[in-house]
Amino acid sequence: MSKPVWLVTGGAGFIGGNFVLDTVKSGRATVVNLDALTYAGNLETLASVMGQEGHQFVHGDIGHAELVEKLLSGVRPMAVINFAAESHVDRSIDGPAAFVQTNVVGTLSLLECCLKYWQGLDETQQQAFRFLHVSTDEVYGSLGETGKFTESTPYAPNSPYSASKAASDHLVRAFHHTYGLPVLTTNCSNNYGPYQFPEKLIPLIINKALAGEPLPIYGDGQNVRDWLHVSDHCAAITAVLERGTPGEVYNVGGDAEMANLDVVETICAELDRRRPLESGQYRDQITFVKDRPGHDRRYAIDAGKLKSELGWAPALSFPDGIRDTVAWYLDNAQWVNNIQDGSYQGQRLGLKGSGAAS
Repeated sequence: MSKPVWLVTGGAGFIGGNFVLDTVKSGRATVVNLDALTYAGNLETLASVMGQEGHQFVHGDIGHAELVEKLLSGVRPMAVINFAAESHVDRSIDGPAAFVQTNVVGTLSLLECCLKYWQGLDETQQQAFRFLHVSTDEVYGSLGETGKFTESTPYAPNSPYSASKAASDHLVRAFHHTYGLPVLTTNCSNNYGPYQFPEKLIPLIINKALAGEPLPIYGDGQNVRDWLHVSDHCAAITAVLERGTPGEVYNVGGDAEMANLDVVETICAELDRRRPLESGQYRDQITFVKDRPGHDRRYAIDAGKLKSELGWAPALSFPDGIRDTVAWYLDNAQWVNNIQDGSYQGQRLGLKGSGAAS
């Protein structure tokens, strides 16, 4: 029996790239990988699978309907997993139009192409087909000191990024209820791990610490996030894809709530252990900077539905995950350097200012 074909969009980015690597390595599917290779897409992430029989890379945009239709009819996938998105909050503050274009208009175009393709399948194939949309917990807004986001939490996005993702989530839902397209949506908490673009908090802090630069933290550093290792997220996506109920939403969380300041201090302690300074500690480089506009105070995910219905649970605790992540960045400095030689040099985004903060 031949392996199924999965079309992965945005598969050269951080989460999508890790998902592609995991899927190809496991052999559970043949991956056709469509990515526009914007600033966050990186073919170096895919180096270990480029040219392999189980992976085909296609350079293109989800909003290019003619390309997507040709791809669908040519490779005949039984699943489309949509990671393609503009996803950095600070960039959305500086330029929201790009987020609407990719996350809303692009997702709509992809949905229209997939609907047309799905309608042309026979009944058995239609029942087997899945469109999985990868989204974020940021669509739910901000929490107080208690409580967690569930799949029934009302949407209340507070940034141009989260507003654009909320719109795409609604489109995915509408295509199921209006046309019957068998969709699935996952809303995840903050991811971390290998191959993450270095403007995100954890790789940013690692790289700046090693460079002897200030470690900037927004506001008072008490903004809380639920941290999810990307390998656990990939396992959750696979579980939802293979066992989830069409039309349903599944929240994915790491059971690891931490304030940003605590995350940074944990990274510093791990760097002190692995690559100690000649004098002092890395935490001495911590500095506090003006908070970004619309900075949500706390996110926390209730992943009980995913755990009880599909049997998924995060395998990595945050201490174990951060140790692995710091080790990966120490061992793969060239990957980071190659990115920083390009469009992003660690500058602060979101206020059109200097420095960096997360």
